[in-house]
Amino acid sequence: MTTDGTVNDKPQFQAAQKEFSGRFFLLKLSLALFFVLIALRLVQIQVIESGRYQAIARKQYEQRFILPAIRGNLYDREGNVLASNSMFVSFAADPKIVGDRANSVAEKFARTFGKPKSFYLSKLRDANGPSTKKRFVWLERRVKPDLAKKLESTKLEGIVVINEPKRLYHYDELAGSLIGFTDIDNRGISGIELQFEQELRGRDGSVVMQRDGLGRARPSADYPQIDPVNGNHVILTIDLKYQAIVEEELKRGLEANKADAGLAVMLNPKTGEILALTNVPGVNPNEFSKYNMAAAKNRVVTDMFEPGSVFKVVTGAAAYEYNLVDPHQRFNAEHGTMKISLPGGKIRLIKDTKEHDVLTFQEAIEVSSNIVMAKVSPLIGPERFFRQARDFGFGIPTGVDLPGEVRGRLKKPQEWSGTSLQTMAYGYEVAATPLQIAAAYAAVANHGILMKPYIVSQIKNQDGEVVREHKPQMIRRVISEETARLLTEAFEGVVERGTAKDVRVAGMRIAGKTGTSRKYIDGKYSDQSYTSSFVGFFPVEDPQIVCLVMMDNPRAKGYYGGVTAGPVFRAIAERIINTSSRFAPTSRTTNGNVKLAHAPETARQFGVTVPDVRNVQKTIAEKILEGHGLKVESFGDGDVVVRQSPEAGSRVEPGDAVKIMLLGESKTDTNGLITVPDLRGMSVRRAVNRLVVDDLEARVEGSGVVVQQVPAPGMKVSNGTTVRLLCEPRPILSTVLY
Repeated sequence: MTTDGTVNDKPQFQAAQKEFSGRFFLLKLSLALFFVLIALRLVQIQVIESGRYQAIARKQYEQRFILPAIRGNLYDREGNVLASNSMFVSFAADPKIVGDRANSVAEKFARTFGKPKSFYLSKLRDANGPSTKKRFVWLERRVKPDLAKKLESTKLEGIVVINEPKRLYHYDELAGSLIGFTDIDNRGISGIELQFEQELRGRDGSVVMQRDGLGRARPSADYPQIDPVNGNHVILTIDLKYQAIVEEELKRGLEANKADAGLAVMLNPKTGEILALTNVPGVNPNEFSKYNMAAAKNRVVTDMFEPGSVFKVVTGAAAYEYNLVDPHQRFNAEHGTMKISLPGGKIRLIKDTKEHDVLTFQEAIEVSSNIVMAKVSPLIGPERFFRQARDFGFGIPTGVDLPGEVRGRLKKPQEWSGTSLQTMAYGYEVAATPLQIAAAYAAVANHGILMKPYIVSQIKNQDGEVVREHKPQMIRRVISEETARLLTEAFEGVVERGTAKDVRVAGMRIAGKTGTSRKYIDGKYSDQSYTSSFVGFFPVEDPQIVCLVMMDNPRAKGYYGGVTAGPVFRAIAERIINTSSRFAPTSRTTNGNVKLAHAPETARQFGVTVPDVRNVQKTIAEKILEGHGLKVESFGDGDVVVRQSPEAGSRVEPGDAVKIMLLGESKTDTNGLITVPDLRGMSVRRAVNRLVVDDLEARVEGSGVVVQQVPAPGMKVSNGTTVRLLCEPRPILSTVLY
């Protein structure tokens, strides 16, 4: 209080004023800090992280679309298209732009494509749910263009239409396991498609689309379009004609023998080119979703088998190469059963199919004596036997340009038991791939030189320029020419006098070897399950073809290779010989020697088989017919043969005339319609090639020759119409297989 008794409020006022000043300072400081934070945040957004936020902003109105590259085609050695591409239409959606219209969009898609409305709604709603904010979702993939036209996509905001190439395999199952297939994104996942994925696929391009305020998409001017680089074309070494023959005859053989499965591979022994390769059952690459990857295996390179007697090529080669045995050296064949004493007093039996008393070494090869091979093996010894097997390529990958190749199994001598040498001498305790076996016999046919097998001859770009070319590659000399000659004589004896007499073809010298091996099941060799095979080459004078046929567990007509796989080889050889002018039959001279008959001499004796020249160019057809000693009479103004008389396969006299009808230049009438050609009686290849000439599509059912077609011949159809071809195996004209 003051001296006059009043209360002094000044200290309280000063204290309150001081407290207010402090609070106001804190407020100003807070506001200053707030504005500093805002400034720092603006600096962070507009300067430090500007790129990130610009990208987020662009996502609101920009979207990048892939422009898929067109996959390269696959061709056979003659230029026939094995796999190409058809352009289909795919539909995608931007769920954010579709927004509340999802119900009507789903309804239109369901009405067009016949799927439940809920199918499309779930795609749109799941993509635009609280946990996911997808701006791109597929609604339909690979739709045929005519069906896609029914959907008025331009009136559906948020729907993106993309043209996508789809792989088309022209011959369905033909060479299916060899070619392989692609997935829904056109990526190779099996066979050649997988092995040469980088060359075939090409490089995708892209385009950035900007949306305006109305949601309409336009190419962005700020981002130039990156054009796709289409894939390269791959040219295979296989011959489509040979491939079709091999597959058809193998299927017949499997059915006749009630076998579980089979395979075959054909090589050119001089170059190592694979001319045909098939697995039955096979796969249809156009319907890959029906198969698992196990069914698509190429067993010719991925599986290994105990070869049985075809492995005697190693025993015979080592015996001859090291001058250990003479072809005429005689051995006691023990009347079909030989006892081997084992440690512990055990006895092991080695048996032959038939009882023989005494056999020369060549005769032992001809009749496939296990006993004689077992007796010769100690003369060879482990080291020389192993070296000879390795030189032939057993236990080593061939290096073929196919995926999944295994090396087989060839144990080193230090891993052998006391009986391994004898057992391996006739084809057990060793495992080989079918391609290894075929390549070994190709070395014998090629005078002792082993060539590297290969399946791709060239890779070309879209302009037809050769990017890469594969040349024949010699691996090593396996045996001398003299050893190859002695083995060839023995293998020819197998066909003429031995276990493969069912393989003989009139007028053609064939050499080969049968093989039969018991399967190893549950720790022991089965007496109920076998692998049967035959491998041979022809003509002996100048081998052009090596072919291996193998069957899994034949049951109908026995299980020996000579009566199961052998007749299939014969049927293949007959059809190839009868349809190719380079294989002239042989005849025998008065002194019994075999010689190659000249074409006129052969024609006079057997007549001339008219070749099939339909769907080839006029100039080529004339050369083929003239090469067979036939005259040509052509009718029409076109350049492609559409009909011939006499028909292919007919027998005529040398000098007879073959009439060929040519296709005119105009394929359409005044209304733009195409007349469906008569394809009945044509092979699948020729029928499909003819449809390609007429700008028509082909749908093949079955294999062999066309027996029925829809639409019928003569009908008028529009460009691109699909013609359904019903096919059946071609009958064998020259002989009955079974």
